[in-house]
Amino acid sequence: MFSTLSPGALGLDLDHARAVELAAAHGFGGVDPDLGHLRSLGASGAAEHGAAVKEKGLQWGMAGLPIGLDAPAEEFRRALVDLPADLELLAAAGVTRLGTWIRPMHDELDHRQNWRLHQGRIALVAALLEDAGLRLGLEYIGPKTFWSTERFPFIHSLREARELIAETGARNVGLILDTYHWYTAGEDAEQLAGLTDADIVSVDLNDARADRERDEQQDLDRRLPFDTGVIDLDGFLRAVGAAGYTGPVKIEPFMATLAERPVDEVLSQISGLLDRAIAVGEQR
Repeated sequence: MFSTLSPGALGLDLDHARAVELAAAHGFGGVDPDLGHLRSLGASGAAEHGAAVKEKGLQWGMAGLPIGLDAPAEEFRRALVDLPADLELLAAAGVTRLGTWIRPMHDELDHRQNWRLHQGRIALVAALLEDAGLRLGLEYIGPKTFWSTERFPFIHSLREARELIAETGARNVGLILDTYHWYTAGEDAEQLAGLTDADIVSVDLNDARADRERDEQQDLDRRLPFDTGVIDLDGFLRAVGAAGYTGPVKIEPFMATLAERPVDEVLSQISGLLDRAIAVGEQR
């Protein structure tokens, strides 16, 4: 596992060049790639940039998939046509992981219809990524306050996400494991048993508010890891460590107050929390 700076996940408005510099300065092991920045560089420039990031002792985290799995049909087709050019840039830079989330409800498609839609689209996207040597991470969303807001609930648990991935038949698709969704889905370390490094693409760490019950937690109102102790971070991290996970670990708290503080102060705190978390995960 390696600590990763993801400015967007922290709500910090940093351009990519500065994010790379700050990640190195604050002892992060990696930084999330910025596809927009790579587009501005072109393939040869992307390769040079990837080498420069590596020279700073940093690994790449996970890029966002530039295509919505539940987008309207015509929008999805257009994005699919454009996707190979972006994958070429990411591969040139040395990026190996892309990720997206599964919207856990729909107003028009029932569970079976939505399942078929996602199964087919994930298989198409995964095939393109595999050709470029890239993996795809899928994140399920756990809060009941979110998935219950439309007519048809959809995937919002680890078990369902794993079943969907298996049915795509894709070998390069795995999970984005987020402690907040794991907790709000009512899961514990037992559900993580048996996972391997090949099953996990990225890991997000958060804690939850102590003044709300599990089903009252709001998706965009979280706490920093180890803050309240509501989420069993030690159990989660030991399970991820037992899986032999070797990829990026980041913090995604959706706390607007972080952006109000000095950047160096925030990143020093975040780096320290990630070091603590990784140490727990590496305990045997």
